[in-house]
Amino acid sequence: YKFTTTFSTFENIQIVKKMNITHLGEAKFTSSVKRFVNDNYRVPEHIITDLNKGYIEGLSFELAGPREKLYFDPKKTKAGIVTCGGLCPGLNDVIRSIYLELTHAYGVQEVYGFKWGYKGLLPENDPPVLLTSEFVDDIHKEGGTVLGTSRGPVDVAKAVDHLVEMGINLLFTIGGDGTQRGGNALFQEAKKRGHDLAVVGIPKTIDNDVAFVARTFGYLTAVEEATQVLDRAHIEARSVENGISLVKLMGRNAGFIAVGATVASQDVNFVLVPEVPFKLNGEGGFLNVLKKRILDRKHALVVVAEGAGQELLSDRQNAKDASGNALLNDIGQYLRDEIVAYFKKENIPVVMRYIDPSYLIRSSPANAEDSILCDLFARNAVHAAMAGKTGLVIGYLHDKFIHVPIELLASQVKALDVSSFAWKAALAATGQPERFE
Repeated sequence: YKFTTTFSTFENIQIVKKMNITHLGEAKFTSSVKRFVNDNYRVPEHIITDLNKGYIEGLSFELAGPREKLYFDPKKTKAGIVTCGGLCPGLNDVIRSIYLELTHAYGVQEVYGFKWGYKGLLPENDPPVLLTSEFVDDIHKEGGTVLGTSRGPVDVAKAVDHLVEMGINLLFTIGGDGTQRGGNALFQEAKKRGHDLAVVGIPKTIDNDVAFVARTFGYLTAVEEATQVLDRAHIEARSVENGISLVKLMGRNAGFIAVGATVASQDVNFVLVPEVPFKLNGEGGFLNVLKKRILDRKHALVVVAEGAGQELLSDRQNAKDASGNALLNDIGQYLRDEIVAYFKKENIPVVMRYIDPSYLIRSSPANAEDSILCDLFARNAVHAAMAGKTGLVIGYLHDKFIHVPIELLASQVKALDVSSFAWKAALAATGQPERFE
């Protein structure tokens, strides 16, 4: 991506750092879509700023949406869709909306779905599926992805060989940061060969930890599903004397699901997230505070994000999965065993319930709000690709969809801000101390 700084003044306030997106070339074809935005429409990274500083901080991004001129002739354009990484509510909604926007709004005749993630780009694997209206008709009502998914890299040269042979002009990559880095490698390889390939990513993770995306699709569905689990776990805990329910939720590097479900539930007594290290032992440690809760109220509901407390585990792993993510030790089982051992030592009988619904909350169909978000992500991705924009991911800030360079997205990490209203709301809902130390 190109980083350009331009300045204008309004009451002596300097503005703005502008992120530019790669274009395949001059767009010459007139779009059939009648409402347009242009590249001068910008969305700032921050909408709240301190004017006393004399400047506005942050970046500005192209506003996503249909362009007046297209780079690709719709009648001669072929598109491909690939889903990678873990499951997430809404994947089928995205596939369906990409297909519908390409065919209904632009008149693209051939849209292919590549099977089983990036390995589907290789000719020796299952052949791609030619998508039709009948194929996508009801897929949004199902969880998972009808195209299948996998983790791991692909032989970029062989994959581009296949894309060139098929005549694919547009490739939509639905996945996390590893998926998007892979998509950028495909674009760069196609560029070397002089083959026009617009690669546009749609960020996917229920963890909601993608930079420049206020809310990823599937997150609210995951929170809704997790909240139902917490409701039942609360019943389990309070129905017996000294009942403790421990629920492990997804959240590898960020505690957004754990915090969201905690606030939605209002029955959680303790929530542990990766962003806030905690101690188990000592006067202010988690176990002692949990004991006071049990003696006082006779039950407790504890939520732990999968990435929390990794510093407590002596046998921390250095291995990575096929997507390059660090393999985590199981904080849920570790914490369960520590709680049981502690209360046994304290001679306080407890009834322990450990619940791990991780994979269940990500495999459900999207709820209505996530379905709407999926649709908008998908359609804005199509608009960008048809205009010849490439090497970008669709972002979402301040209720606006934006174009984010893949390299920029891959260089940023989004985590829960422990000074934010979201974390303060979780503390207020649980009544727990800010830190266990």
